[in-house]
Amino acid sequence: MHNPQMAISIMNNLYEQGIRMSIDDFGTGYSSLSYLKKFKIYKLKIDQSFVRDISTDEEDKAIVSAIIQMAHSLGLETIAEGVETIEQLEYLREQGCNEIQGYFYSKPLLPEQFKIFSEQHKSS
Repeated sequence: MHNPQMAISIMNNLYEQGIRMSIDDFGTGYSSLSYLKKFKIYKLKIDQSFVRDISTDEEDKAIVSAIIQMAHSLGLETIAEGVETIEQLEYLREQGCNEIQGYFYSKPLLPEQFKIFSEQHKSS
């Protein structure tokens, strides 16, 4: 990000080749709202620091809801990181979050374990 113009050019080139990118940890660190206008982004990953307490913290609920609504109004998909409980999953579903990742489904797996896991959880 030290050379934004070059980054924009590279990302636009990748986009034209069919490669879709996400902004990771949206709402923290270097993820700026201005990136949503500058870069051809496909998906926002909602940082787990906001997801962790959405069952009990009204501010985190509001932030997560706002990110999802903003993303959808810009034609972007959303994925929430760090989902561990059914309460978190239900809130994210209610808000229209497109995808989730986290221990709710599985802890990190070795490749051979993942193959078994994915075979057992294929949708029909």
